[in-house]
Amino acid sequence: MSPIADHPLRYALANELHARPYPALEAPCHVVFMAFKEPLDAANRDRGRDRAHLFEILDRHGTAHPAPDSTHFSAPIGRAELRWESHTEFVTYTAFVPGLHERPFDPAKAEIFPEDWIERAPGRRLVSLLIRIEEMPSDEEATIDRFEEWFVPDSLACSRIVDGAAVVAGDFRIDPAGHMRFSVFVRPGTGPRRIGRIVTRLCEIETYRAMSMLGLMRARTLNGRLNALDPKLSALVSGLDEIEHSPDEALHELLKINAEMESLAVQFTFRFGATAAYEAIVHDRILALREERISGRQTFAEFMARRYDPAMRTVKSAEARLRSMAERAQRAAELLRTRVDVERSAQNQKLLESMDQRADLQLRLQRTVEGLSVVAISYYAVSLLAYSVAPLAEPLGVSKGVATAVLTPLVVVAVWLTLRRIQRKMH
Repeated sequence: MSPIADHPLRYALANELHARPYPALEAPCHVVFMAFKEPLDAANRDRGRDRAHLFEILDRHGTAHPAPDSTHFSAPIGRAELRWESHTEFVTYTAFVPGLHERPFDPAKAEIFPEDWIERAPGRRLVSLLIRIEEMPSDEEATIDRFEEWFVPDSLACSRIVDGAAVVAGDFRIDPAGHMRFSVFVRPGTGPRRIGRIVTRLCEIETYRAMSMLGLMRARTLNGRLNALDPKLSALVSGLDEIEHSPDEALHELLKINAEMESLAVQFTFRFGATAAYEAIVHDRILALREERISGRQTFAEFMARRYDPAMRTVKSAEARLRSMAERAQRAAELLRTRVDVERSAQNQKLLESMDQRADLQLRLQRTVEGLSVVAISYYAVSLLAYSVAPLAEPLGVSKGVATAVLTPLVVVAVWLTLRRIQRKMH
């Protein structure tokens, strides 16, 4: 029996669903997470450099390399389990290390990723997280006291998540060592996979929050450029009905503004589209935590609604403003083109009228010339006939003058009739 021919991508597409499984973590442990991104054109970066950077840290611990063209990889490096993932615009490294230091969020824990190795990264560090995972104390107030000791109270966000399986907290601030910190207290008996899912979601929330905030910086840059273009566009649109302004010059200026608008759209559309996608992931991951309020403290969702969502609305506002101004410029250009076409039509009409006048003058001149032509031709014809008739007229006693006088009207009429006949045939 012949084998069934599958689609060549069938297995690759199915395996993609299982490409990045959640880690299995046992409390107590800590996690060090870093994300690197190229400052410019990260989507088209040289991914070979990312792999070379991964190989460097693997070689330091004598760990085997991943398969060619792989976009994710897990392997032990010393006591830790390393996970590497390559995304569209960034690369992430996560180290899962068993046990805890006595000092909470000790910067020494991040030394699993050496500073010299970080400096040689192809991109720049965008995210650096320290996550402390331990079992939940029996006294919830003691947990809150720890949070207030470890984090800035004004920015503290904490909540009970996934049906009370854990309590998470963080202040979304970067500490003096350059790391952002989260604390996870898990209920005794919580499964390792569930702990792994919680940690992964926290890493994703911070990573995609940072990536989406890049759109805010671009939106501010865009608003500055639009602020410079808006008065020019408004002045051109306001002057469309003014007679003294040259429409050709205004159209040229408007086309320049249109070209700049298109250039801005090309520069910013990708970032704004990516920002919208990253924002959706942030809200999706927070929703997946299924938060419950603790002692009146703000939850992660409330923190984002107050601090993060306004930034995203600014991005959307800048994107909408760019689209609106581009549409205004396009409509103004169409109106101006219409005005230019109308004025050119009027000029063409005047030109046609002057051409008609010239044609009439040419016709009159032609008729005058035709009359002179009859006289000239008749003159030469009478002269020739006079010479030929003179020898015949003398025997009859008719003088040359009389013969010429008789021939002249006959020749003129004959020439005139001949020219008329030629004109009728030509027309």
